[in-house]
Amino acid sequence: MRKLLAAFLLSLLLVQPGRADVSVQLVRYALVSGQEDPHLRYMLALLQLACDEVRLRCQLQAASAMNQSRALVQLAKPDGGIDLFWGMTSTEREQQVLPIRIPLDKGLLGWRVALVNAGAPERLAGIANVRQLAGLLAGQVADWPDTAILRHAGLKVLTSQDYGNLFPMLQRNRFDYFPRSVIEVQNEASQPQAKGLVIDSHLVLHYPAAMYFFVSPQQPRLAQVLEKGLRLALKDGRFNQLFQRYNGQMLTQLALAKRREIRLDNPLLPAATPLQDAALWYHP
Repeated sequence: MRKLLAAFLLSLLLVQPGRADVSVQLVRYALVSGQEDPHLRYMLALLQLACDEVRLRCQLQAASAMNQSRALVQLAKPDGGIDLFWGMTSTEREQQVLPIRIPLDKGLLGWRVALVNAGAPERLAGIANVRQLAGLLAGQVADWPDTAILRHAGLKVLTSQDYGNLFPMLQRNRFDYFPRSVIEVQNEASQPQAKGLVIDSHLVLHYPAAMYFFVSPQQPRLAQVLEKGLRLALKDGRFNQLFQRYNGQMLTQLALAKRREIRLDNPLLPAATPLQDAALWYHP
């Protein structure tokens, strides 16, 4: 009874002004990669799980599609039209908005395999270290934290302001490889835009990275309740069950342990990242 009462009182605190139904929490999330975002279904399932764990009725509502830079600006505004977005953490991001420091993907965002041109499927076959990889040109979106990580390692990167442009650029051999997280690459390779591209089978890049929910500074109670819900889900096993449901088959197919691993530093990783908690991270 006490738990039910506490959950009800918390829902009252969370409700936005002017809403008639005080039992429902509106959560407006940014579509940072549009409806084709490969993370979308998993992230919405995690959001719903966090709400369920604290017995809070949540109404998840998509806001306008926008890139991550704009989402960060809108989230930091008093009323920028969104309450939350998900993306890789960095010191800059954590200074501007509220991070929930639970890696939603167990660090998979930092495990990278590449799309390459189907006309050169062995492009990365002979690469064994950073020095050799530096002889090739990667493609990335300009405002992705990954771009800074790759360049910090001494790797050459060609950027585009638009994610979708990178596929025809690789098809035209404007660059050599397109590093994608393991939770993105299979879905992307199956899309019509990736015609003429294949998944490299030789290499995996790995750098510590965490995908978080970032919440508006105007919504500290929302951040608190979502963090509580996620931690409860970690404790009772439902988080790991969801992770396996969405990622288990893909990880088996990509066989990361059989690939040559090149480790990179992440200069953007905040000191508060919970790297010491092994239960939060994926290990092949």
